[in-house]
Amino acid sequence: MKEKIALFGAGGKMGVRLAKNLLKSDYRVSHVEVSQTGQQRLRSELGIECVSVDVALDGVDVVILAIPDTIIGKIAAEIAPKLKAGTMVMTLDAAAPFAGHLPERPDLVYFVAHPCHPPIYNDETEPEARRDYFGGGAAKQSITSALMQGPEEAFDLGEAVAKVIYAPILRSYRLTVEQMAILEPGLSETVCATLLQVMREAMDETVRRGVPAEAARDFLLGHMNILGAVIFNEIPGAFSDACNKAIEFGKPRLMQSDWIKVFDRAEIADSIRRIT
Repeated sequence: MKEKIALFGAGGKMGVRLAKNLLKSDYRVSHVEVSQTGQQRLRSELGIECVSVDVALDGVDVVILAIPDTIIGKIAAEIAPKLKAGTMVMTLDAAAPFAGHLPERPDLVYFVAHPCHPPIYNDETEPEARRDYFGGGAAKQSITSALMQGPEEAFDLGEAVAKVIYAPILRSYRLTVEQMAILEPGLSETVCATLLQVMREAMDETVRRGVPAEAARDFLLGHMNILGAVIFNEIPGAFSDACNKAIEFGKPRLMQSDWIKVFDRAEIADSIRRIT
């Protein structure tokens, strides 16, 4: 018989995505959702009825915490005494585990699984897949997983569940929890999201200075496409001398000289502490 999964936060935005994919699997799934709105959403969109915590945890093999980072520690501490040895507790982000918010239960398995989201450069041809920017629906995406604690053979179960909840899958990578924390919040949020926000503000400034809004948007997104293709080796090519000069003088104007320190463990820990 397939493993039993308890999905906490099943009626939230992420929870519903996971619940939808789990319906396509052979896993036995119990859904836990505290909000009336979330319960109604599951009922109306997926025909799913929620159960109590005790019912969900009875004989459970894997507990998925699709809940905010700020309450993972609280919920994990509440349910841990009800879990039998060997039960897997899966989080969808490395922040809370990295920060030490999971309870001291060496007999439990702690697993982290996080999606990469569909890549900008892909081979999707169907319109629905091309518009699936988040993943877990129509577009293929890669995933990252980490076995934080537990026997080595537990990784296979965790990865199998991760491949279901984030399907369709492009590639699957095994990392450590610390490596996952370097990727997020380090690479994806502190660096990528910040610089993208700066680019949006720069685009808005060009509009303020008189460039038509649609022209500014088309110009920026088009250049992001071709410049990114060169930088990330999607195509062979090199920047012009003029572009290289702009980068040479633009980078120190925009970036502090020690910006790379955002990847230092202490800075990653500080960032996660703020998040959680």
